[in-house]
Formats: sequence, structure tokens, C-alpha cells
Amino acid sequence: MKFEELRTKYPAFYYHGFSIAENDMELHIRFDFEIYGLSNFNPDFVLKKPTGAEDVGSLYEVRQACFHLGLIELISYWKLTCSPNVIIECGNLNEEQVMWWKNLYFHGLGEFFYRNEIEADPKRFMFITTIGSKIEGIKDTKTYKGNMIPVGGGKDSFVTLDLLKGKFEDNVAFIINHIKSAEASAKVAGYSDDRLILVERSLDPRMLQLNKEGYLNGHTPFSALAAFASVLTAIIYGKKYICLSNEASANESTIKGSSVNHQYSKTFDFEKNFNMYLEKYITRDVHYFSMLRPLSELQIASIFCSLSDETLLTFRSCNVGQKEGIWCGHCAKCLFVCLMLSAFLNDQKLIEIFGDDMLNDESLKDLFEQLSGIQEDKPFECVGTREEVNVAICMAIRNRLQNKQELPLLYKYYQSTEFYSYYHERTINYLALNDENLVPMEYVELIKERLLEVEKLWENN
Repeated sequence: MKFEELRTKYPAFYYHGFSIAENDMELHIRFDFEIYGLSNFNPDFVLKKPTGAEDVGSLYEVRQACFHLGLIELISYWKLTCSPNVIIECGNLNEEQVMWWKNLYFHGLGEFFYRNEIEADPKRFMFITTIGSKIEGIKDTKTYKGNMIPVGGGKDSFVTLDLLKGKFEDNVAFIINHIKSAEASAKVAGYSDDRLILVERSLDPRMLQLNKEGYLNGHTPFSALAAFASVLTAIIYGKKYICLSNEASANESTIKGSSVNHQYSKTFDFEKNFNMYLEKYITRDVHYFSMLRPLSELQIASIFCSLSDETLLTFRSCNVGQKEGIWCGHCAKCLFVCLMLSAFLNDQKLIEIFGDDMLNDESLKDLFEQLSGIQEDKPFECVGTREEVNVAICMAIRNRLQNKQELPLLYKYYQSTEFYSYYHERTINYLALNDENLVPMEYVELIKERLLEVEKLWENN
């Protein structure tokens, strides 16, 4: 179905409201959306409450966070028809907030527009009207302290858990939906029972059916949804810091020479804007930042590869095999992670981790070229910068040549390219930190201490 045809046929999308129901154990939020003339949608969000928590649903900050969670949740349903008019019938947004949300929607849907060949105008792709009353509730007076660490099951969240292990008593892990690899990762790091917060987000099956019928579909900024979900959870649990695991490389565009970025809601631009919005319109008691923002992918990999064998064999970063908790061995994410780890681990260890000899798999040559920049555009995946990939490859090649080991097929091919000539002497700078970050200074010191440890480790290996 065509973008303009759908917009003409379905000109209005409504965010009618949200409801909060709770008992001693759970908070249950249901949203009410409608594409006028097509369908209503009622997705749910269920959150386990802290032991002893009473009427949290009446708190102003909780209600404000629920309203905002609906604002990011709605984009998954709006994209079916890209209705030009979005009418918010609950809550209220001022002009600054409307512009903030339009910016998030537009950039967060960059991949969706690109893949669906939609030439969206940032001013006219959506008109937001709010006609609801301001959110009301009881002011929260509790003291906020400690850290909430979102866990996805990949190497990045493992590194954040490692960096904050000295603050374990003040930490909780946070997971959206029952993802096997994420739960396994949290438990390996010591987070279970009351230290592991599981929330359930359900999609309305009517949306999934409309996708099958040919209505518009594609990537949405899930990390932005996770941001608002984590804020709601941090408010209920009284956690001061939300410690993400987004690295500096998320800032690089996916399509070279454009602003299209698969990882927009993982960028520093989003993180910075989100924090300003959070402080001004939801709560000043929660600070949202990425613990890994000062680090490159190579620095992250150097820390990760120093962790236990149990960790190396437990983590999973493959989105294709996420539900089953496996590596598919054929996607861009699998290959990217393999390339980064190859700078520190030998081929035998890589095969043990991934279950496949990806570096000798000729069918992955196309993805290899996309990741390294031999082809201009990167895969639509959460992967590092082209420069980081090239440096990792050259470090891996150098290590294997020094140890008189045969190079795998993809690295033999890489040696024949001009990229090898350009990058072959490049290596990791363990102690260089990216200044564009919101990490509290005491946590920056934890990062520096850990980098000194791994620098000594790998230089002695």
C-alpha cells in the first residue's frame, strides 16, 4: 500500500488515553489508540512492583511517565498508515514538547522512511494536536538512590554490569520481556529475584494482522521506548541512575552521507535531548546516561574479552536468534561481534563462542564489505563504525601473523584491499575517552581504572 494513499484514506490517528490498574504485585498499563476508520489498538505494559509498594499509580511522576510511554508506544501503530494528524486526547503538550516529539519520531523513523521509499518532510509528515487536560497526581517524596541497568543480553550490557560490580548492593537489572539471553546474562552477573526487574510489553495482535495485510511496516526507535519504560520503572523503584550500554559508535549514520541512522535513539544526540526533556517534564530525580558512551567498540571488546568463560559463552547479540537464545551465524550483528572479538581472541575460541567459523564463511563476504566500508552503506543493524571494524580486523590479522597462524578466508581477502594498506598499523588506544557523554565523574573514574587493567592484561598476552 502507498504512503500518500494511506494518509488520504486515514487522515487521523488518536491517542485516546491510558488506564492504570494495580494490585500488591503489579502495575498494569493499557493504552487506547485508534486509526480512525481502520482499527483501535490496546497494547499493554505490565510492571512488577517493589515489595511493600502501595498506591504507586496515583503518583504524579508515575502517571506522567505512563502518559509519555504511550507517546512513544503509539509510533508502532501510527506507522501502519502514517496518518498526517495525530490527536492527543489525554495529557497535554506545549509547543516545545510537540517539536521535541516530532524530532524524535522523524529521526527515529529514518530507516522506516528509507526502506519504504518515503520522502517524508520533517515539518509536514505529522501534525500533533493535544486536547487533553494536564496530568495530575500526588507528588512523589521518596529518596532516589542506586543504579538500574538495562540488560539486553549482549556484550555491551555485560561490560556495564562489570564496570558497576563494585556498587552491586545498590544495583538492579532491568529487562523488557522474557528474552532468554538477557535473563541468562543478568543471572550470570548475579542479578536474580529482587535484583532483576522484568517488565512485559505486549503488541496488539490487530497491528500484526494489518502488517500481514500489507499496511506499512518497518523499524521503529525501540531504544526510545526502552528509555521511557526504564524511566517509569526507575521512578517506581526509586533508582537515581539509569545506566545504559550505548557506545559512541551509535552516532554514525547507517547510510553514508545521510542522517539515516538505524541507531538514532542510541545516539548521544538523543541521550542529551532525552535527559533535558526528562528533567523538565517528568522528573528531576532520575538521570539517564550511557555508561559506555565514552568508549569505542574496541575498548568495550577489550573489557568484555577479559571476563569469565561463562560470560563469553552466555552472551548473545544476535537479533535473529534472540528468542531462542542462539547465534544465527549469518547476520550482520553476528559477524560484527565476531570481528570485534577477533582482535583479542583466537579462532578456536571464536568458534567455541559462536558455534560457526564465520571468518571462513565465504557467504558472509558481502556483509563483511558492508561492515568494513568496502561497500558504502552499513547494514541496518546496531554495529560499530567503519573505522572501528577496520582497526579490529587489522589487530586480529597482526596477532595471527605474529603467532604464525593461518589467516581465515575473510582476512586473506581483506589483505588484498586498499583498506588493509591504510589501516594495517592502526591499533586500540585503551585510555582515550570520548568527551561527549553524561557519565557522572565518579563513574568515569571506574571506567579509567578498568581500562588500565585490561591494557596491562592484553599487552602481557
